[in-house]
Amino acid sequence: MKHIYLNLKRFDVPAELGGVNRQAPIQEYGHFVVSSTQEGLKKYDPAKVEFIQFLPEAHILNAVSARTSGSPLLLGSQGVYRENVAPGGNFGAFTTNRPAAAVKALGCEAVLIGHCEERNDKKGILAQAGVKDAYAINCLLNQEIRCAVEAGLKAVYCIGETAEEQPQWEQVLGAQLKEGLDGIEAAKEHVVIAYEPVWSIGPGKVPADQNYITKIARFVKEKTDGMDVVYGGGLKADNAGMLASIAEIDGGLIALTRFQGEIGFYPEEYLEIIRLYLGSGFEKA
Repeated sequence: MKHIYLNLKRFDVPAELGGVNRQAPIQEYGHFVVSSTQEGLKKYDPAKVEFIQFLPEAHILNAVSARTSGSPLLLGSQGVYRENVAPGGNFGAFTTNRPAAAVKALGCEAVLIGHCEERNDKKGILAQAGVKDAYAINCLLNQEIRCAVEAGLKAVYCIGETAEEQPQWEQVLGAQLKEGLDGIEAAKEHVVIAYEPVWSIGPGKVPADQNYITKIARFVKEKTDGMDVVYGGGLKADNAGMLASIAEIDGGLIALTRFQGEIGFYPEEYLEIIRLYLGSGFEKA
């Protein structure tokens, strides 16, 4: 099974406000993304590949309403809170936070957890309290994964090392896997690992090459007893062929589709990236 994920981050912000959305009014953004992509994905065999799009929460209901009969798309939230609503317990006292029960009720089937941007946010908050140990971040993410899985959501758990951590990548990634996945052994089939080489992401940085990505994917599979691993450093048109050639990589995470000129996410370019990565071997017979 291949997994193609789309993380729309805050690509809904209009260009005139500093964002990259030139495609649709903000009120229609979720509907626009789904309606512009789902028909193009129907040619692929759902037994061989899954498509999940992670949207900012404000657009989830709009996106759910755009799904047509037979749509291959699953929708996801970009995070969940580390605690959840429970019958006979907390019934929803989570102001500003997203309990997994709310995400499920909105119509989501998946959640993105531990993206490098979420890790940076938690790192910054903990630093205010003088906490610099990455163990605390991994434990918080573990709580989020547990809540997600218990609520019946698929969890895409992101791991990755920064430039400062790269010399100790084995220890860093090993701890993120051990601590982040603690206690979910019985539900491992509901979790996919997304590897983000944080040190190589961003303008002017050298992208991770095939040998490095292969090395990491083999390491993750060894440490997790064969869990699926996708490339979270950005599945793009210019690396789709390379990533497709790595047997240990089970898919990828797409974000921006255009990196020059009017940068942003464009549905037709998203579908082209998928075509380049999957080829014809995953189409319906």
